[in-house]
Amino acid sequence: MELDHKIERIVQHIIDDVHQNYKDKHTSQLDTQEIVEIIENAQQALFPALFGDREIISDFANKYEIGGHIEKIYSLLVYETTRALLYHPKYAKSPKFARKEKAKQIALQFIDQLPKIHEYLKTDIQAAFDGDPAATSFDEIVYSYPGFYAIFVNRIAHELYLLDVPLIPRIMTEQAHSKTGIDIHPGVTIGKYFFIDHGTGVVIGETTVIGQHVKIYQGVTLGGLSTRDGQKLRGVKRHPTIKDNVTIYSNASILGGETVIGEGCVISGNCFITHSIPDHMRVANQSLELVLKPDKNNSCYEI
Repeated sequence: MELDHKIERIVQHIIDDVHQNYKDKHTSQLDTQEIVEIIENAQQALFPALFGDREIISDFANKYEIGGHIEKIYSLLVYETTRALLYHPKYAKSPKFARKEKAKQIALQFIDQLPKIHEYLKTDIQAAFDGDPAATSFDEIVYSYPGFYAIFVNRIAHELYLLDVPLIPRIMTEQAHSKTGIDIHPGVTIGKYFFIDHGTGVVIGETTVIGQHVKIYQGVTLGGLSTRDGQKLRGVKRHPTIKDNVTIYSNASILGGETVIGEGCVISGNCFITHSIPDHMRVANQSLELVLKPDKNNSCYEI
């Protein structure tokens, strides 16, 4: 009985502590499923032939369906952004009607960027098709390539990031991360014709800038040198710049905000780079050798 009373007191103490913490925090209860629905409706609006209603046969009906998805994006974005603005220092203490008006402005500005997003995505599909001999069609890339899905979500999230929307862009890219194994921060600036081949284990940090016609493989890290100073580094360029027509092979790490990979460079696999590389260089680790020795435990080995 004494043990039961002790456990009861501990549990009550935890309940009181959690409740007090909850009272001290201004929570918004964002709905992550609705944020995923924004991504899904964007897929259906931008690629209606692949993700839209299969029964639609007329051009008029197709336009009507696209319009419906865009309206859905708008309404979901207004609802979730109204909540997310509680995390914005400028709007945290604003009344709900003020946050909702700002959310409407943001949603309209985002909708206005959809044609540009679509234009960039078409170049990404072309880059994947041109860069991968295993690709049989554009549709295969849109349906099944994890690299394209991660880029698709990032291009949506990046526009919301530029509109200074709290939380939602990061929730979007983390959803893509969990689905593909590719971690791209929504702050990353990416040019046209971007292709991530295979993709698992790719990490691209917030202040990375990527030019046009860049191709990277699995396991590549475009990261920072150190996060020891924590929040003091907020807003500082911490991640590299990759110029146009660069190829980065698997498991290469390129680190640092002052690191610039010049135009047309090829970075071999497993390279570790913390300084800038001039244009049109082929970078490889030196003196890598395979060492072959007989395996004495192998039955084929003879003395």
